Amino acid sequence: MPKPRTKRGAAREERKRKRHDPDETNGFESKRPRRSKGEGEEAHDDESGCQFDEPQPQNGPGETEFFGMLADEEQEYFRRADGMLELNQFPTSEERDMFLDNVYREAQGKELKLASSQSCSRLMERLIQLSNTAQKKRLFGAFGGHFLSLMQHRFASHCCEALFLRSAGLVTKELAGFVGFVLDTKGKDAEEEQPEASMESLFLATLDELEGSLSFLITDRFASHALRVLLLVLSGRPLDDASAKTLMKSKRKENISVAGSAAADEQNRGLRAVPESFVMAVKKIIADSTADVDATGLRVLAKHPIGNPTLQLMLELDMTLNKSDQKADSAQPSLLSQLLPGAPQSLADASSEASEFVNGMIYDQIGSRLIETLITHCPGKVFKTLNHSIFLPRIQGYVRNDISSYPAIKVLNRLGRDDLVEAVDKIAPTIPQLVAKKRFNVLKTLFERCAARGVLDEIKKLMKGLKEGCGTQPADLATTLCCLGGEKEKSKDVEQLARNQYAIQSHGAQLLTALLAISGPSKGVQEAILALPGDLFIRLATASMPTVTLLTTALSTPSANSLFQKSIVSTVTPHTSELATSQFGHNLVNAIAEVPSKGKDLSVPAHMKEAIMQQLGAHEAQLRESWMGRSVWRTWKGDMWKTRRGDWKVWMKEVDVPQKEQHPVGQKGLDENGGKGDGKHKRDKRTKDRRREG
Repeated sequence: MPKPRTKRGAAREERKRKRHDPDETNGFESKRPRRSKGEGEEAHDDESGCQFDEPQPQNGPGETEFFGMLADEEQEYFRRADGMLELNQFPTSEERDMFLDNVYREAQGKELKLASSQSCSRLMERLIQLSNTAQKKRLFGAFGGHFLSLMQHRFASHCCEALFLRSAGLVTKELAGFVGFVLDTKGKDAEEEQPEASMESLFLATLDELEGSLSFLITDRFASHALRVLLLVLSGRPLDDASAKTLMKSKRKENISVAGSAAADEQNRGLRAVPESFVMAVKKIIADSTADVDATGLRVLAKHPIGNPTLQLMLELDMTLNKSDQKADSAQPSLLSQLLPGAPQSLADASSEASEFVNGMIYDQIGSRLIETLITHCPGKVFKTLNHSIFLPRIQGYVRNDISSYPAIKVLNRLGRDDLVEAVDKIAPTIPQLVAKKRFNVLKTLFERCAARGVLDEIKKLMKGLKEGCGTQPADLATTLCCLGGEKEKSKDVEQLARNQYAIQSHGAQLLTALLAISGPSKGVQEAILALPGDLFIRLATASMPTVTLLTTALSTPSANSLFQKSIVSTVTPHTSELATSQFGHNLVNAIAEVPSKGKDLSVPAHMKEAIMQQLGAHEAQLRESWMGRSVWRTWKGDMWKTRRGDWKVWMKEVDVPQKEQHPVGQKGLDENGGKGDGKHKRDKRTKDRRREG
């Protein structure tokens, strides 16, 4: 059998060891009953090395449905097709469409085998991304009756996710009246043509298959992801939102993409209109999933590593739908009332079941994420009692803990002016401890919320505590928050240490960037940047994207100190070639080119820009060897500087407004590649400039 090209599945020996050792358990495995083989039975081995028993009728969610195996020549054909789609070397889009039609024709009747194959499931995902409406509907028909098994399969579950996601926008189009989607019946007899089912009915038919198994699918290792995708599609929530992407897939999920799918996926972006049946279906899924779960079961589910993200999504949708629904069904208890019985009145009692639930989850690494969702989306009357009874009295303790600080940040984002002042008064004395514990994200939220609420006195308290925690020297603010000192955290895991350092440095840089937007603290940040020694400044410019964003923001922010921008450019100039070829530092060099040469509060003199261009010109060959260097060379219009020095000077002096809009040099004829001029007066001006230089 051909060897799989990639390591999508686990090692066969490891899977066999865990299968034969009953004591070997995995916390992420779904709770499926094992079936023992009788004597004389032969096990089938698929491409992933997983053994399946003889095909049997599927009587429950714990049974495994076997769809058969592809022949060797079929596998080879589909692998070649996958490689051709990945390379995308088709001369025209029409030829690629013809190729897709041929692959679909060859895959007819083999869709289930393809989806459950380790080596060919990627091809199915790419086909779904490029499929038209009729082809997607054919796949719904091919998968119909088997969605329960497919969603629990290691590889087929990814195909189900892709099919649900790529079909979401079609529901909205059909709802809006765009019914121009018909099956391609070329070459078919008229009696074979059948009326096309709507995408809405196909989704509802899929839900009918899953009915009765939802409580099991919530904690299934593979089906839980597909269930979350299905909930997002049914709710009409934006699928390209960052929080939605986090809920849909795990960090280790392989990203399968194909050229040309971005245009087809445009209809799935943004907020989508969904039919009323989808809203009712979401409510029914939430009700059926938690109908047989008691209070203890909900607490277990809230701490379950697989069930918690699904419960988060259900809780958010439950609160959102009940908030928009004017006539909520009082006979059917909401998920919020199941988690917090008797809320909001019960939250005022510290011994109540609702209070114990919140206090028990806020320090749990997994359960605290559910508390974040609860705080963000709960009704105002519930949040008010929750805040005054639990969070506000102990807010200074919550922000110091590495787990409870995240729910505390959500609380700070919802506080009113008076409650925010009270919270700052309690937190302000502990700010040096927050700096020592690297809780920079908490401090960033405090500064931003105080600025939004207009409480300037509280900002002064926070800034005083921040300087006290960082140090007495002006540069200490930048070196402490951006981790530029010599202190290093001890850890055996080098990779984990690097991730922790990057996260801390990013949070510190984001805090300083937020301070630049506030009139008072911005002066202290600028003083800290100017006080940095040259080597530490270069480290800051090349450390990470957030630290470079800090410098570019400081460079482009008008300052009362007219020497601020000039001092940054003076520090950068000797290291221009080094920064121009750096992954992050080249952004700072590009940002200098966009700062105007004339201005009262924001300017970089033309002679300083010419000095930087001289440095770039001296290292042109080195710059052209990397994409970062080529980006800098284009931004600074290096070719124009070499061939038409006078035109470059005119462009550089008038770069204070957007390029390609404000000056004809950036529009017609005078590009960096030496195009022709667009008028006699420009040719005369270039002649005068050359004579003056000569």
